[in-house]
Amino acid sequence: MSTAPLIQAIQKRLRAAGYHDLSTPLRIAGVEFAFTGAMRGSDGRALDLVLLVDTTTGDFGDRDGARVRQRVEALSRALDVTASRYVVTLILAGAALAEGIETLSETCRVLQVENIALGQAGEPADETAERQLDDRIRVLLPLTLPLAPTNPENGSGPAMDQLISALQQGTDNALLDAVVEASAVGEAAVTEAAAEAVGQPFKASSEGEPS
Repeated sequence: MSTAPLIQAIQKRLRAAGYHDLSTPLRIAGVEFAFTGAMRGSDGRALDLVLLVDTTTGDFGDRDGARVRQRVEALSRALDVTASRYVVTLILAGAALAEGIETLSETCRVLQVENIALGQAGEPADETAERQLDDRIRVLLPLTLPLAPTNPENGSGPAMDQLISALQQGTDNALLDAVVEASAVGEAAVTEAAAEAVGQPFKASSEGEPS
């Protein structure tokens, strides 16, 4: 049985995100469950179990939404029996299934990947196709935030850059360092760090006074 190009593209993208392949059929609580593919996350996503279903070729009856639902629900019950903490995501690759799939969202996360332009090598054909694939499976991918450009003329850009540029020249470095470090924790930490830094000279002066 050959793997469809769309399945290969999804698997390659997930591997790049730290997922690795599991042998199929999956064997859980002594029962085998056949899926086109299965993958598991790593590190912070080690409990992510991803099931791949090829709805175009229809292997394992995957063109029948009711059969897919029954198989996933049976797997979910088997995981419950073994007290597994896996978080199951079902990826439907190819044609949408109209029957029996809507109720699956009560059992697992369901993602639909279709209409992705692929090149001859079975990869997204261009940057647009890459973005489309990422958008379909975004919930499984690491969060990446683009760097916002800083424009000193209008003061736009990352909040930390705006803060530093707004401070007067000669601002106490200890105060600046304390605020920057605390900003990673939250607003309350910034307020506390600034108050501590500002009050430090008065504290030192009072400590030097005779009792």
